[in-house]
Amino acid sequence: MTAGRQINSISQEWGTPEKYVSAVRGFFGGRIALDPCSNDYSIVHADTEYKLPLNDGLRESWNFPTIYVNPPYGIDKKRGTSIKKWLSKCAMAHKHHKSEVLALVPVATNTGHWKNYVFGKASAVCFLYDTRLKFLVNGQNGGKGAPMSCAMLYWGKDFDRFFSVFSKFGAIIDLRNLKGEKFGECSEKGQMDMIMEE
Repeated sequence: MTAGRQINSISQEWGTPEKYVSAVRGFFGGRIALDPCSNDYSIVHADTEYKLPLNDGLRESWNFPTIYVNPPYGIDKKRGTSIKKWLSKCAMAHKHHKSEVLALVPVATNTGHWKNYVFGKASAVCFLYDTRLKFLVNGQNGGKGAPMSCAMLYWGKDFDRFFSVFSKFGAIIDLRNLKGEKFGECSEKGQMDMIMEE
C-alpha cells in the first residue's frame, strides 16, 4: 500500500490507521470478509487477504459480502496498475456480487477514476477531517502524513449506517441520487474500459 508514493524497490507498507480499521469493522458488524490489498503488517485481519506476490488482489475473485480496500495509491509500472483499476474493481464487486465495499482513497474528484467509478456508482463518500492522514508504516504508528486529503468511499445499500459510523470522521455526502449518471468527459479509452468491465 503506497500512500501517494511510487512503487519502488525499497518496499514500505502503508497501512490503515487503527481508528479507521475499527470503524470499518464496526460498520461491517465485526468482520471483514475480504482485504484485497493486504500485507504482512496489516492490522485489518480480514477473513480472506490477498497479498502480493502470492495473490494479486486485482486478479482474484471479489465475490465476498464485505470488502475493505486500502489500495496502492501510486502506479505499479511492473504490473500495469493504478488506483483507477482498484476503484473499478470496487464498483464492479458491488454491481455484480452485491458486495458492501469501503475504500480509503485520496481525494481526486477531478480525475477520470472518480468520474467513472465513484460519481454515479458509489453510494456515499466521507471526506475525512484528518488534514494529513497518518498511515501505519510497516504496521507501526509514526509515519509521515499523506501528501493529500483522503476519503472513505462506500458502495452499498445502507447509507444510514455509513452516516452513523463515519460522520465523526468527516463530512458525509450522499451520492445515491447520482446513480447511473455520467460525469465529465471520458476519454475514448476510458469509455472502452467501462464497456469491457460491464
